[in-house]
Amino acid sequence: MTTFVCSLFLPNTVHFLEDKEEEKPKEDQESAPPKLYDIGRQASVNSIRSKKDEPESLLRRAPPSYINLPKRASLSMADHEDFFTPGQPSAATHFLNPRDPKSLVRSDAHVPEWGASGLFFNQPQSQADPAPPATILKYAKTQERNQAQKRTKGRVGKNGADPRWAKEYEIVPAVQGNGGLSNAIRHALNNDRIHDVLFVGLVGFPTDQLMEDRKIEISEKLEEEHNSLTVMVGDKDFDGHYAHYCKTILWPVFHYIIPDHPKSKAFLDHSWVFYVKINQAFADKVVQNYKRGDIIWVHDYHLCLVPQMIRAKLPDAQIGFFLHTAFPSSEVFRCLAARKELLNGMLGANLVAFQIHEYAHHFLQTCSRILSVEATEDGVQLENRFVNVWASPIGIDPRALSKARQEPDVKEWIETMQKRYEGKKVIVARDKLDSIRGVRQKLLAFELFLNKYPEWKDQVVLIQVATSTTEDAELAATCSEIVTRIDALHSTLAHNPLVFLRQDISFSQFLALLSIADALAITSLREGMNLTVHEFITCQDGQAGNKKHGPVILSEFTGSASMFDGAELAVNPWNYSGIAEALKVALEMTDEEKERRFSKMRNIVMHHTGEFWVENLSCHLSKVHEEQFNRDTMSIPRLSAVNLVKAYQVTWNRLFILDYEGTLASYGSVSNTVIASTERVIDVLNDLVADEKNVVYVMSGRKVGETELIFNRVKGLGLIAENGCFIREPKADEWTQFPNEEKTIKWMESCKSILQYYLERVEGSYLEEKQCSLIFHYEKAHDNDSSSKHAGDCANHINDACEQQRVKAVPTKNSVIIEPMDFDKATAAQHIFKKYAEAERPDFLFVAGNDRSDEGVFRWAKQLKDEWIVNNVQTVTVGNRNSVAMSTLTNGATGLLSILIKLAKIKSS
Repeated sequence: MTTFVCSLFLPNTVHFLEDKEEEKPKEDQESAPPKLYDIGRQASVNSIRSKKDEPESLLRRAPPSYINLPKRASLSMADHEDFFTPGQPSAATHFLNPRDPKSLVRSDAHVPEWGASGLFFNQPQSQADPAPPATILKYAKTQERNQAQKRTKGRVGKNGADPRWAKEYEIVPAVQGNGGLSNAIRHALNNDRIHDVLFVGLVGFPTDQLMEDRKIEISEKLEEEHNSLTVMVGDKDFDGHYAHYCKTILWPVFHYIIPDHPKSKAFLDHSWVFYVKINQAFADKVVQNYKRGDIIWVHDYHLCLVPQMIRAKLPDAQIGFFLHTAFPSSEVFRCLAARKELLNGMLGANLVAFQIHEYAHHFLQTCSRILSVEATEDGVQLENRFVNVWASPIGIDPRALSKARQEPDVKEWIETMQKRYEGKKVIVARDKLDSIRGVRQKLLAFELFLNKYPEWKDQVVLIQVATSTTEDAELAATCSEIVTRIDALHSTLAHNPLVFLRQDISFSQFLALLSIADALAITSLREGMNLTVHEFITCQDGQAGNKKHGPVILSEFTGSASMFDGAELAVNPWNYSGIAEALKVALEMTDEEKERRFSKMRNIVMHHTGEFWVENLSCHLSKVHEEQFNRDTMSIPRLSAVNLVKAYQVTWNRLFILDYEGTLASYGSVSNTVIASTERVIDVLNDLVADEKNVVYVMSGRKVGETELIFNRVKGLGLIAENGCFIREPKADEWTQFPNEEKTIKWMESCKSILQYYLERVEGSYLEEKQCSLIFHYEKAHDNDSSSKHAGDCANHINDACEQQRVKAVPTKNSVIIEPMDFDKATAAQHIFKKYAEAERPDFLFVAGNDRSDEGVFRWAKQLKDEWIVNNVQTVTVGNRNSVAMSTLTNGATGLLSILIKLAKIKSS
């Protein structure tokens, strides 16, 4: 049994070896990476490219023009730059092999988004044309320029292949990809928690310039030697998918930023098409290699459509989807043009998992609102399938990280840094310089801290590593101004309170910084899970020779914040004053308080490891897949009339709980049902009730008066009306109402005012009022898409407004049902069962139903059977939806009535 791990990039990539005899022309040589320096002095790492005149693509954007810092700032930064320069990372030391049990990949691999591999390895560059510009008027001119540039692009062979890339190569660890995922998989493999893993992903560099036989050769080598299936895609496809749709549209929206560009429909259509193509390529690769019983895991927002694409070809496959980023509220997600396609794509999985419960809740709410489906605490009920939704935070490998800290270069850097910052309080931070990570907010808060508490400016140093990402000229300029201002006002010849490094540092330097730091500051505006926190806690355990146990200043909008339960110093990244106060608290915290907070966080980090995360997800996927398989109508066995009759004959206290609409009779109005189809039902019920060993209840969603109208001719019959809100005991005249009447009137009035808004906007809709529930019907609406959208909004609105009143709105195919949370058919069934003394409990329980409102009764009955409270339990569904019932009847209400007639005749004989 193989576990497919689908992620955008493979853990390994290719490095093409240079020809020793051929010396590259000077103008073709890439510049040496810049020193660790402030952004005002020079362009960042991601502006270092070949000087050739190449067409601009979304993977190779020109660097912005940075403003120059004053000479004073330049000199004050130079000292720190020289200090960190010796640690300039190479490809070998910066990112370690994820499949090597002795090494780690940096959990948060902050590398330049475009052409990242090319900075470390000798690889082809993208041949993709730039995406369509924001205005359609410029589109034609852009296309003409691209064609002209193509004609003068340099040496190319047949089919656009470049003979330069026919040289020897080697497989090396990649610098791109999800480092936390790679570490977690490696951790689980090393401890035998999972076996036979097959990675599926892109090779990590543009491949259009490779010969076809070279592509095949590389793919085969990766599969044979590194258990990796390579998805080969065109540069243009990847450029549109990753650089535009993922990074320009999906990434910002998932982090609560609505992009105000692209501004043209052509631009959107351009990128979505390529997103679909890349996802389809991944799905096809998995389907081609799938064997029955294999497990498929799809990771992150780059591949949201893959689960449904695989499901279409492999209906019974075990598929899990894990989103590593945040998931926004429905208000934000609905801004996406392809919102339904993305949700349906994710719902192709058996299990959709998130970092924390908040994101899972947002997903459930979004599905309910946009797709108008029923969302429960456990997942989403589709028309004929249930999809489980869950949350499980990813972790790190603390033991491997501790082992890495024993390396000689790490120890040497720890000693060097301790001497360098002796007597100073060191606050460290490492973030991408993008609009999500809150670097600007952190710098402003630190400036406020220095202004507000000047006594600290000679005693503290903030070391902010700001790694490269897709350029944001405005953000870079703003950070430059803040850095300049802090340096000009608070630096002295002896001390600089801010070290702002606009380039990543080596892994050994990173571990050393975490080890000697007095505090960690993370101010992300939104983030799925920041594993730097976990690494910091692991590095603060005293292994460096002194127990720092530094506090963590952590944005409340990160997934990590929900894990530590107050042990961190939670901050709102938009509250600069609050961050400044948190910095002061962290620096002045007593050792006892540090120890208390650290112990709590360390216990959580040691429990929620990467190995635990992988095993937890694997076990849960296996569990829900089995449950869903058992609930499928094709898996539920037919009801055996022979076995049912045998059990019926040998029992003495029998309890029947039978649904009416759709189970005993077809749906319809009261008048039509009474005239057309109830006579046979009434006769069967009279025969069952006549046997003194039987107690029979009929469940209905109808009002009390309608239920009485249908069943008053059956003396001794128990009735349940309005889906469990009312019960009338056998041989009784009065009804018991469970919901409080005064509270019911209050919430119904509130809901009706909300419903009125939607009744006015959905032509043909109407409101059905009952004593304890409301139903918004729109089956007669003319525009089904529009009415379905309004229905989703309606359910979402009511659920938000009336949650405190214990009311829920459930969207169904043609209606929205508003009903109490605390009372349903299952609670009514439990009320009935509690009346029986232990010695008089039924030894035969038969439950029949057909829709979602009956599932709670099925689960309750199954629990009685599993706990040996009732020996003979049979639950049967007569519908075609997936169900937890133990059996099914393919011939519906007719088949059920035939079986009940057989049972009734046993008494008369």
